[in-house]
Amino acid sequence: MKTLTELMRHLTRPGAVELALISGRNPMVKLATGAFEALDPTPLTVEGVQGMLSTLVGEARATTVSDKPSQWALRLEGLGPVIVGALRRGDVLNVRVVRTEPALAGAPAPRPPAPAATPAPSASRPASPKPSKGVQILPTEKQTPAPAAPPAEPPPPAPEPVAEVPQGPRLVVRPESARNLTMLLEDARTVGASDLHVVAGRPPLFRLVGELLPHGDPLPPETVETMLRPHIPERLRPVLDREGSCDFSLDLGQSGRFRVNVSRQRTGYKGCFRLIPREIPTLESLGLPVDIAKATHHHQGLIVVTGPSGHGKTSTLAAIVNRINCETSHHVLTVEDPVEYLHPRRRALLSQREVGTHTKTFATALKGSLREDPDVILVGELRDTETVRMALSASETGHLLVSTMNTPSAAKTIDRLIDLFPPGDQAQVRMTLASSLRLIVSQRLLPSADRQSMVVAAELLPGSVALGNLIRDNKTYQIPSLQQRGKSLGIVRFDDSLADLVRSGKTTLEIAKAYAENPDELEAVVTGKRPGAPPEGPSPDGGKLLSKMGNLLNRKSA
Repeated sequence: MKTLTELMRHLTRPGAVELALISGRNPMVKLATGAFEALDPTPLTVEGVQGMLSTLVGEARATTVSDKPSQWALRLEGLGPVIVGALRRGDVLNVRVVRTEPALAGAPAPRPPAPAATPAPSASRPASPKPSKGVQILPTEKQTPAPAAPPAEPPPPAPEPVAEVPQGPRLVVRPESARNLTMLLEDARTVGASDLHVVAGRPPLFRLVGELLPHGDPLPPETVETMLRPHIPERLRPVLDREGSCDFSLDLGQSGRFRVNVSRQRTGYKGCFRLIPREIPTLESLGLPVDIAKATHHHQGLIVVTGPSGHGKTSTLAAIVNRINCETSHHVLTVEDPVEYLHPRRRALLSQREVGTHTKTFATALKGSLREDPDVILVGELRDTETVRMALSASETGHLLVSTMNTPSAAKTIDRLIDLFPPGDQAQVRMTLASSLRLIVSQRLLPSADRQSMVVAAELLPGSVALGNLIRDNKTYQIPSLQQRGKSLGIVRFDDSLADLVRSGKTTLEIAKAYAENPDELEAVVTGKRPGAPPEGPSPDGGKLLSKMGNLLNRKSA
């Protein structure tokens, strides 16, 4: 009988997608064509399959297998991420090992983990390997061992239906990383998570495609405090003790940079780590319209990037600054809390200042920046009235100012900017905003069609004479009407951006409708049917009803 290592080696063959280990049958490998190939003429025993499963996932978990499908996500050396499924029906033990990545020619033989190793826990929302819909665990009934079948003959089909794992993001991380913060952050970057949450009394949580997936066992409060406190800068520890929270950036060298928030809550300390990509993004890599770059050609004015928290506004700012850095020789001054992306030296001169480290507040930095000869000023966020006042002043005095706000749409961003000021100042603010506004980008992230990544939908509202007149005359309620007819002005509505994503196959209509401002109109644009249209085909009484109405109209006209 072949060993587990020898059997697992067959998964590295080109076209191999699954290894089937069923007691009473020969070990088999499933190919991408759907055909099964026997690997050993000797049928497997229950003890043999149980030992192989224990080697893969650990003895403690292997003994919990029952008549309900169980699954674990593992990463095996030489093979990569796999999903192990197991099912026991009577004396028949069914184990499947499914690759979540295509096999490569010439790949080294995989080495299963030692029996004492603890496997990675299953994600709360397990995902399926691409492009199949899910991991298949085929339940079988007790069978009498039969002679070995020829390699070309497929095995008999399972008598019961296939149990499918629902679609969703998959979490494949190292089991030993659950209590090591550095390893958790490395795993978060490996699996493509946007955030890592470390909370007292809860297992570590990875945010993948908008969903929080747990890993490991709940962390005791003492462990979380030990993991977080050493990374808090000395200057912020009194702030944490006094105010209960603090924000800072963390650079772990090979592990990358992170934006960190540490706070106290009911069960103890809580840390939220936002992963900052290693490479500076571009508008093209983010999937944003290249028309955004046109606004950077203005020598003065205001550009605002808006959207809910966590929907990529900082990445968009970084892409805009990167475009200026590559194409111009301007002096770019950034004020951030904290500094996230570290821009390399290219054509432009960049000065990156951090609130709390290099300056006291955003408003203080803006006031001093006017004497630093900047061409472009980037402000991390327009949070309060004083910061907005200084930003508007800078946009009028020969500077291009770029910033963000947490508002749901472009039209409401204008209302928010004006409403921050007292009624006596709002008329002047409208005049300033009407003349200085260059572009508002309102964006949201939504799951892709395969739910394995996020795509961006963006609304563009560039400055124009028509928009300026509406702002100046306090008629911002008419901005949606302007957006309906303003394509010639470069306006892109949010629902039109969603429709483009659906047409290109980047997301589905069902997902897009959940984010649309007018779901019925979006469906009509994508499908070509007008909103509220009845289903195709007349009802049984439809002809009679139309006939009666026609007769009635003829009588009235007569």
